[in-house]
Amino acid sequence: MTETSKAETASGAGQERAPERLENLCINTIRTLAMDAVEKAGCGHPGMPMGAAPMAYVLWTRFLRHNPRNPQWADRDRFVLSAGHGSMLLYALLHLTGYDLSLEDIRQFRQWGSRTPGHPEHGLTPGVQATTGPLGQGFANGVGMAMAERWLAAYFNRPGYTIVDHYTYAIVSDGDLMEGVASEAASLAGHLRLGKLIYLYDDNHITIEGNTDLAFSENVAQRFAAYGWHVEQVEDGNDLNAIAAALTRARVESDQPSLIRIRTHIGYGSPHKQDTADAHGSALGAEEVKLTKQALGWPLEPSFFVPTEALEKFRAAVAQGKAWQSAWQSRFDAYAAAFPELARQWDQFMNSELPSGWDLDWAQLQFPESGLATRQASGKILNVLAAKLPNLLGGSGDLAGSTETLIKGSKDFHVSADGRNLRFGVREHAMGSILNGMALHGGIRPYGATFLVFSDYMRPAIRVAALTHLPVIYIFTHDSIGLGEDGPTHQPIEHLAALRAIPRLTVIRPADASETAVAWRVALEKRNGPTALILTRQKVPLIDRKKCAPAELAAKGAYVLSDSGDKPLRLILIATGSEVSLALAAKNALEEQGVGTRVVSMPSWELFAEQPRSYCDEVLPPGITSRLAIEAGSPQGWREHVGDHGDILGIHDFGASAPGPVLMEKFGFTAANIVARASALLR
Repeated sequence: MTETSKAETASGAGQERAPERLENLCINTIRTLAMDAVEKAGCGHPGMPMGAAPMAYVLWTRFLRHNPRNPQWADRDRFVLSAGHGSMLLYALLHLTGYDLSLEDIRQFRQWGSRTPGHPEHGLTPGVQATTGPLGQGFANGVGMAMAERWLAAYFNRPGYTIVDHYTYAIVSDGDLMEGVASEAASLAGHLRLGKLIYLYDDNHITIEGNTDLAFSENVAQRFAAYGWHVEQVEDGNDLNAIAAALTRARVESDQPSLIRIRTHIGYGSPHKQDTADAHGSALGAEEVKLTKQALGWPLEPSFFVPTEALEKFRAAVAQGKAWQSAWQSRFDAYAAAFPELARQWDQFMNSELPSGWDLDWAQLQFPESGLATRQASGKILNVLAAKLPNLLGGSGDLAGSTETLIKGSKDFHVSADGRNLRFGVREHAMGSILNGMALHGGIRPYGATFLVFSDYMRPAIRVAALTHLPVIYIFTHDSIGLGEDGPTHQPIEHLAALRAIPRLTVIRPADASETAVAWRVALEKRNGPTALILTRQKVPLIDRKKCAPAELAAKGAYVLSDSGDKPLRLILIATGSEVSLALAAKNALEEQGVGTRVVSMPSWELFAEQPRSYCDEVLPPGITSRLAIEAGSPQGWREHVGDHGDILGIHDFGASAPGPVLMEKFGFTAANIVARASALLR
């Protein structure tokens, strides 16, 4: 018997099935696909999809507006599976509703080269709208998506013409709600009154170690009510009508985000593993799969069985999605006729295009010859850019004045829906994850700022942004011991090395205001990953470009800033950020001693690594082995650039509380010490 004929037999082909029985068939299809995929892979998380299948079914078949044949339709509802360990729940829904994800893809769950990895990955699997797995990240991503929807709606919609009008949904778990990032994000979402944000809480009482009461006994509903959320509670996770009623009430509540707590049973249907940690993070086992299918009234063979009737029910999403998008397109066409300039901007925003003439108008930038902090230069540049890039918006972790990240003349987002200044409060981790959500949503170029030392709080979100190729811009100021008296708790040492260790993250530490402008240009032109701008608190000199190479070369990551002239080249000084001016001063002293010296400004290791080998060898000739790297941070990683015979002037311990100039001197960051280290190297 063929798989299709078996499916028809088991689904009762030719017989009229009551609606509730068909719904149960659909739900059990999700459950058994999850069981079979995890069993074939030999690992995974079957229990969560089995317990959460009813709520997912209700959401995806009765509420979610999406188009399986165009996963990128701009006005689709967003769905995030924050409990990413339950990825088979999402993969089953995507396959069944008609996305480009085949049953063979489901069979290849967790295998090399498959489109069904262990945790959902945006950009790999059609229909996956966020990379999730690290718990709490998806929760905060959804907040960013809802913020993006609100901002775009305020910017584009006009009376009688609505082109932005969608919801953000997520399924979240006990684990998500235990993570601190979710608390930060929930607090901000309640403050912002994000009424189009609706989360289904899969309250199954189980984590990997056992029952949640081992470590989690709080009243989640009361906590979220205190945050300013609308809270619904469904005591039976299999009660489809109760779930639908709660979702309906949540959609009506326009002034608060909504959390719907749904009491479920992990591993639902498993005779021996339901409601146990055994159903959480490992395959049920062949015998338990057999017993579970029998308990659910499911045929034992074939595996990965999809009843025809269930598939037809799910695939109604294809025609419905086409109709939804067609209706939206008609509205947009009328909108474009009425507001052609806004329609042009819409296309530009959603395609991540930079407008013609966006690049800096250099005449507007007046940098004092005496110099200024690169954070101050960045603030000036940001405001010139903001005038030309209306979808550039962001904020800081309660440090806007220090990080110079306010867009002047713009309102705050919490005051006005089209405000461009985002007030994140002291919530760096949520800020990073929310920025990711905004980038995932599309239409916005988000940035976020804090002190470099607090990038530690943001690291999980930065890592996911890099993994997902998101063009988020991070502005990290107070970049060294040069920040001074705040002391070692605020002075970054290992942070540059830590950020450089993240693949796909471009780290740029400019030497002066001119390099800072180039850094901003690079960040905005990059569309396939995040960029971190590393900026000083203290004033740094403006490099005399009449005597040195043009700052535009900083876009190559490293360049010959000042060469040895007519003297034979014997020594290369390589520096970043505020230490570049020290290297230039040391070069002058060394050349007075007859030492042919080259200064290389290396604002970005990552950009330099992208250059042809011929260019890299031109900047750092292999034959010149006397090289001294100068950077007020951990020396880790510099050996690659100075070689075995070079030297590194860095910091091997934490800083201290004292004025910045005193610290720089005490830690050896002076022209005189650079000369001494260089002379010893030459000897």
